[in-house]
Amino acid sequence: MTNIPETGRTSRITIRLVVIQILVFSLLLTLGGRLWYLQIRQGDEFAAEAAGNHMQQVVQPAVRGAILDARGVPIADNETRLVVTADRTKLSRLPDDGAEVLAKVAELLGMSEEDVANRVRLCDAETPQPCWNGSPYQPIPITDEATSQQALQIRERAEEFPGISAEPTAVRRYPSPDGARTAQVLGYLSPVTDDEVAESEDTDNPLLTSDQIGRSGLERTYDSYLRGQAGVTQYEVDKFGRVLGQHEREAAQAGANLVTTIDTRVQSVVEDQLATAMETARQQYDSISGRDYEANAGAAVVLENDTGRVVAMASAPDYDPNVWVGGISTEDYQALTAEDSDDPLLNRAIQGQGPPGSTFKVVTASAAVNAGYDFDGSYDCSSSYTIGSQTFDNYESQAYGPITMGRAIEVSCNTVFYGLAHREWQADGGTHPVDHPDDWMFRTAHEFGLGETTGIDLPNEAAGRIPDRQWKQEYWEENRDAWCEIADSDREDYAARVARENCTDGADMRAGDMLNFSIGQGDVLVTPIQLARIYAALGNGGTLYQPQVGRAVIAADGTVLEDFQPQATGQLPDDAELIQDLRDATAGVITRGSAAWKFAGWPQNDIELHGKTGTAEASGDQQTTSWLATYTDDYTVVMTISQAGTGSGASGEAVRHIWEAIYGVQPDGSIDEDAALLPEPNRDLPRIDENGTIVPPREEDE
Repeated sequence: MTNIPETGRTSRITIRLVVIQILVFSLLLTLGGRLWYLQIRQGDEFAAEAAGNHMQQVVQPAVRGAILDARGVPIADNETRLVVTADRTKLSRLPDDGAEVLAKVAELLGMSEEDVANRVRLCDAETPQPCWNGSPYQPIPITDEATSQQALQIRERAEEFPGISAEPTAVRRYPSPDGARTAQVLGYLSPVTDDEVAESEDTDNPLLTSDQIGRSGLERTYDSYLRGQAGVTQYEVDKFGRVLGQHEREAAQAGANLVTTIDTRVQSVVEDQLATAMETARQQYDSISGRDYEANAGAAVVLENDTGRVVAMASAPDYDPNVWVGGISTEDYQALTAEDSDDPLLNRAIQGQGPPGSTFKVVTASAAVNAGYDFDGSYDCSSSYTIGSQTFDNYESQAYGPITMGRAIEVSCNTVFYGLAHREWQADGGTHPVDHPDDWMFRTAHEFGLGETTGIDLPNEAAGRIPDRQWKQEYWEENRDAWCEIADSDREDYAARVARENCTDGADMRAGDMLNFSIGQGDVLVTPIQLARIYAALGNGGTLYQPQVGRAVIAADGTVLEDFQPQATGQLPDDAELIQDLRDATAGVITRGSAAWKFAGWPQNDIELHGKTGTAEASGDQQTTSWLATYTDDYTVVMTISQAGTGSGASGEAVRHIWEAIYGVQPDGSIDEDAALLPEPNRDLPRIDENGTIVPPREEDE
């Protein structure tokens, strides 16, 4: 055993004590610094948060503003209903996560357990609708149709229904005045998500977890006006949750009301006539496809020519917007989104895109005249037009021989426009274009506002498509690899032959492309609202207006917050002479052209009606789509029905009935002014009384 000198042992103990002292001192210094930081540097902040721990907020929802038609008739408002809600926070504390309670609620309300469970489950990427996409910390509505007896049982037997509440609540209502649903135009509401609440924190009107916001249509576009501001009352409570006193209160501010340009009387007629035309078409035999027309979808629009205001807008199939109120059921949601539902949530008036057929010929005629062709010149209307080995038939018309461009519009002669387009294609260099081709056809289409959105105040408007050289090049680059892969295969079907041609020459603008373009076929896509805007411009002398559904925003006290004025966005590339030529030709369509058989006896001398028919061919087993564009000096009416036949055949009678309702035209051609719904555009806002209430007209005043 080695003896350690006493002095060495003492030295080591001293060193250890010093180290321990340093560590203790460091810990004390750190603790002191932290205490200074918490109590001095951030003392006020933590004091405020600590105080907040003793505050509870009670939210008073704001009454959502109404949506009214142009006369002041409500098309979306509120009513008081008994709403049964579930508090997931309380339910989650129960042993079975509230399953037994929800089952009792389902039995009491006469609902299925599955439906109730689906309504209160939280949405995520893997959870199908219906589900709750709002905050999990706010009451989740189970039903807004509880009876007084059901609500009373829930409140009296609260111990059996923990986490369940039944309260009278203002609920959105879509009353369908005059039978007009106006579903896709109005849109619907649903609860906010936590992300939306967070994103709105720095805005002028931040969202609360109890809010509902517009998800489509006018409810979405004008949500910031309609929603108002919820009231918040803060109560000071002790640690047991007992209220000690009111700390702060902000009263709820009701949302503003939106007056629209819609006239529900006309809207009702348009919806009814569109549905009737589709039902009638389904009873007609299509000799081309060998089956009855399917007429699976359609749209119709009525515009004011001089303002671009939308008088009516219908899309079919439609739905009852009330199904969204209080949370949509599983059955209703599946009905709206099933594969065979034909997408009733889609507003086909602004989102439905398709080739417009011969209604496009006013664009082609304008392009030809601007390129130097004489509108009154002589052009051959033969039965077909041949380029190489490919023959293009005169689908809607017969052979008329030499006729003017105006007469070609009247009888919808395809071959006249084929010839014009072919000559322009050759002048631009054909498949080997000159450095700067004139491209009159494409240029004019863009100047007519096609290939871009109109700017209508409804969400998710489609832009359509003008398949010009730039689009052709981009489309080829996107699809070249797929085409070339098919071209290298052993396939010998038609699709393979097309793929081989497109693999190498897919970017070329071929003669056939131009011929199809000239009659609104091929890759051309337009929406009904785009086409309506074009014909409205012909009706007003050449001005393209931005379509508008919102007319004015009026506060709850009657103050006009916004008065939306018509917005001109462009001019047709036509001089006054050409516009008059097109007006004369489209009037001829009604009196002696392709639509004359549907408008016989129309009082043309009193109400000059113009129009253009269109029959758009489709690929595969799809049937032809009907288009009919018509206008007077006041309004434009456009209707389209997919897989329904010819323009005048499927839509002519329905469009005529719409015009008869607007102007009071009787079956014998006489005019009954008392029966006219809207013989001239309504330029005035509805009356507002001294209390700020928007007053709809009385029946005896109309």
